[in-house]
Amino acid sequence: METKLARIAEIARTKPKEVFTSLYHYLNEEMFIQCHNELSADKAAGIDEVTKEEYIKDLEANIINLVERLKKHSYKPQPVRRMYIPKGNGTERPLGIPAYEDKIVQLGLKKILERIYEEDFLVKRSLNN
Repeated sequence: METKLARIAEIARTKPKEVFTSLYHYLNEEMFIQCHNELSADKAAGIDEVTKEEYIKDLEANIINLVERLKKHSYKPQPVRRMYIPKGNGTERPLGIPAYEDKIVQLGLKKILERIYEEDFLVKRSLNN
């Protein structure tokens, strides 16, 4: 997967005017297993109460199902669980906790978009110096 992400970064770096029209195919089983492995197990569960430990029990089937739903455009993120964290001044800060599977998808998208936009920002920064 890193090779594919490096290729995206290379294209973004060498062809700054390139328009990426199809990145969906990078959201595959390999990407999502990598994302699953990177997610912390000690984070709060989302509205569905699924934890990393529960998701891993049938990881391969869960990931295959996730990719299929994305391909069929039937994947729907779940509502975010809202919690409030106390602040030092006595007020509370709202915190949104997505479902575990949504965290996987978000991390996959983040990885792809970071590779593109990091190159854009590096090019713009070098032009301004």
